[in-house]
Amino acid sequence: MEEENSSCSGYKEYVAGLLAGVSTVAIGHPFDTVKVKLQKHNTEAHGIQYRSSLHCTARILKTEGIKGLYRGATSSFVGMAFESSLLFGIYSQTKQSLQGAEQSGEPQPRVIIPSAAYGGAIISFVLCPTELVKCRMQIQGTDSLVPKSSRYSGPLDCAIKTAKTEGVTGIFRGGCTTLLRESIGNAVFFSVYEYARYHMHSYVKASKSNHSNLADIGIGIVTGGLGGVSFWLAVLPLDVAKTLIQTNPDKHFSRNPFQVLSSVYSRAGLKGCYAGLAPTVIRAFPANAAAIVTWELAMKLLGIKHD
Repeated sequence: MEEENSSCSGYKEYVAGLLAGVSTVAIGHPFDTVKVKLQKHNTEAHGIQYRSSLHCTARILKTEGIKGLYRGATSSFVGMAFESSLLFGIYSQTKQSLQGAEQSGEPQPRVIIPSAAYGGAIISFVLCPTELVKCRMQIQGTDSLVPKSSRYSGPLDCAIKTAKTEGVTGIFRGGCTTLLRESIGNAVFFSVYEYARYHMHSYVKASKSNHSNLADIGIGIVTGGLGGVSFWLAVLPLDVAKTLIQTNPDKHFSRNPFQVLSSVYSRAGLKGCYAGLAPTVIRAFPANAAAIVTWELAMKLLGIKHD
């Protein structure tokens, strides 16, 4: 009976994660479009250079309207829903396995870090192809250097043409960089989230006896937002490398993220390695806050205990 409850709970954790992913894309995708354009345009020698995130956003809105900010969102919704479901489900179940009978108390790095890194490594295999399609769709809009004859009509067209011209491995271009970004980034994200959540809940419980749902939502907003910002501050250079690897039309372009970053640094300095920082950080707080609040509320509604 206990085994049956455990498998049922596991299924529910994946559902909660899926809902968290949908929330993330709905709120965060426009910021992501601006980030990708800044990474593409402000690290290369040719084409328009954006003065700031606002300049980039204004250019997109002027030439394409709101739909320009949601360019590539279809693949992002599918990818993020599946990826988030896997991430939160794998993280929760791996954490339970590593904790064993010790299910409560202060967060333990020896449990959180491997659980999060493992979840991040697994989801990178889903994220890599969906993000490749998303990035290629995002860069072909406003101020694009991509010839109109070479542009994709939609996400499926992009995936098919990529597979035809680069082979099936082409869909997984940037896979190693994505794996590094997700493993390191999620270890940072869940560490910050778990510690901030533990200390905030401890403070709230100590300061007042009436612990409301509103307080839980407030804590979810703060801890999710801080976790998201920490994730991107830790791995944004890897994300810059990934964008360049996945969007460069040259099949022989280096896939080594450290070589790519070395080239970016020599051309644009540290600023180039952190291209897209402003929209990324601005997006990270609300998008990850929404993900955590949705995840925690979904778990509560599904009857899953979250220590």
